Amino acid sequence: MCAFECEFDAQRFYRVLGLRMERFGLEVAQEKTQLLRFSRQDWTRNGTFEFLGFEFRWGRGRWGKPALKRRTARKKYRASLASFRDWCRAHCRMHKDKFFAALNAKLRGYYNYYGIRGNSDSLGDFFYHVTRMLYRELNRRSQRRSYNWKGFAELIKVFKLERPRICHSF
Repeated sequence: MCAFECEFDAQRFYRVLGLRMERFGLEVAQEKTQLLRFSRQDWTRNGTFEFLGFEFRWGRGRWGKPALKRRTARKKYRASLASFRDWCRAHCRMHKDKFFAALNAKLRGYYNYYGIRGNSDSLGDFFYHVTRMLYRELNRRSQRRSYNWKGFAELIKVFKLERPRICHSF
């Protein structure tokens, strides 16, 4: 990612980028490379972009001024939920203390990466969907339902499911 103050500088860099990379035997992926206006001055007409699993966009801050907003990229969010569902289906028959220890390690890893300031809505939404999937998968362990929501809440209290938290405040 390269950022420029003037549009002319960005266009000049974009024209020369392919030639510079060819000198080292590399090529530019045209489907991933683009010029994007991303300015604080005219933030209502700006686009969004994804970088390292986050979606960056401009929005209003707490005091009504333009502020950079970040959240989990939707594609990564859905992929994380799908991989969690697959993992849960494969491992839900483990002993509960080992299962919840591994589950909490997975959740901590997710929160450590995506736990940045401004992303708490996505983290809370992820936690909500994880608990619903966990309830569904734990009830599939036998022919009859193992838990109702009250019993599931007690199970969560006993095994202390990792709650979402903000780890990085930059």
